[in-house]
Amino acid sequence: MSDSHPAINSSRERSAWSTSGYLMFILFIALLSLTVYRIIAFAGSNPEPGDIFGFVVTSGLSALVLVLISSGFYMIQPNQAVAITLFGSYRGTDRNTGLRWVWPWMGKTKISVRANNLVSDKIKVNDLRGNPIEMAAQVVWRVVDSAQALYDVDDYKAFVMVQIEAAVRTIGSRYPYDDFAHAEITLRGNHDEVGVELRKELIARLAMAGISVDECGFTHLAYAQEIAGAMLRRQQAEAVVAARKTLVEGAVGMVEMALGLLSEKGVVHLDDERKAAMVSNLMVVLCGERDTQPVVNAGSLYQ
Repeated sequence: MSDSHPAINSSRERSAWSTSGYLMFILFIALLSLTVYRIIAFAGSNPEPGDIFGFVVTSGLSALVLVLISSGFYMIQPNQAVAITLFGSYRGTDRNTGLRWVWPWMGKTKISVRANNLVSDKIKVNDLRGNPIEMAAQVVWRVVDSAQALYDVDDYKAFVMVQIEAAVRTIGSRYPYDDFAHAEITLRGNHDEVGVELRKELIARLAMAGISVDECGFTHLAYAQEIAGAMLRRQQAEAVVAARKTLVEGAVGMVEMALGLLSEKGVVHLDDERKAAMVSNLMVVLCGERDTQPVVNAGSLYQ
């Protein structure tokens, strides 16, 4: 017994037949004027009983034609499209702006192909290291295939909202929020790289709905409130350790340079014990957080 599901037929936008609505509007006005003229002329005459029946029949047909013609008009604004259907079957999409006309029994569904700017709600996500963070994204999207947007998903706007949230969760769990050593890509430190990944993820998710993503980025990125204080202290501690490391490395280099210059120029000859004492004093002076107080030695070097 097979568990495979039937594949979903994907719609593809194609051009639909339509004609200029202005020509049909002229025809409509002409027929309406003729019908009104016949009614006025008939009302001012003294018709025979047989003429009344013929007038009613022709007037009824004229009214029916007028109703049918008026039902085929529709207006398309710039960056708008109209999907045409016939008894539930997709016949194509009309993207010609202005007043248009199709057969009155054709269904017409308008859809905007303008750019839409959407800012998602803040959601809580666990990053790569399991830390809870809050994220929100801004996405500029547009419909590029009206058939897919209308007929392949139930509500394409709701579909966009859900897929944006799913994409943000996926990207948020793919990278750590921060990495003080800068050894890997992080959400906070690599906005461009992460933004590119988010756009790729959204394009892949929204392709089935005929929607493209022009640009996107994060509008909110922070640790969740329950760990924000602890993570701030952690960042401060890491910053202090990094600063201390840099300070010690610089101090060691300065001590090494001082000893080398003293030995090279023969200013003073120090044994190992005095070198160790000098290194200790220099390290205290260079690495100490407080200003040092000089002590003048009035005796010999060894007293």
